[in-house]
Amino acid sequence: MRAIGIFTMSDRRNRRDQTHGSSDAGSGPAGFTLLEIMIALAIVSIALVSLLAMGTRSVGVHERLQRTTQATLLAQQLMAQAEVDARQGALKRAATGGSFNAPFDGYRWRIEFADTPLSAVQMVTVSVLWGDEERNELVDLTSFLF
Repeated sequence: MRAIGIFTMSDRRNRRDQTHGSSDAGSGPAGFTLLEIMIALAIVSIALVSLLAMGTRSVGVHERLQRTTQATLLAQQLMAQAEVDARQGALKRAATGGSFNAPFDGYRWRIEFADTPLSAVQMVTVSVLWGDEERNELVDLTSFLF
């Protein structure tokens, strides 16, 4: 008893013999036709191109996430330093900016202060930027200092 939908090479040969007669004389070995091979190659090539495109996109996304994570860590470091300076009374409450040293020389930073309705509290925003300014690639970290 054969399963429905599953054909073996002998099944194909039996069906061909039933439609064209049962003589094996003159018939070549059973195999795939050129059209079947071309269709299979087209399907495989489309799948490979799709996989390569996904791989390239994955590398780009990974690079962007890595830059964003690094910028966030640098912003946290600057914010922590601002909080320590504020507690020691050594914080200059003027907007400042600059660049990081190697290996983070592709990143720039700025610290801005803003008043709040409470005179003893100031809002501090640390921004870490990278890449082109037109693309607006940056991480902002905001905190309140007492």
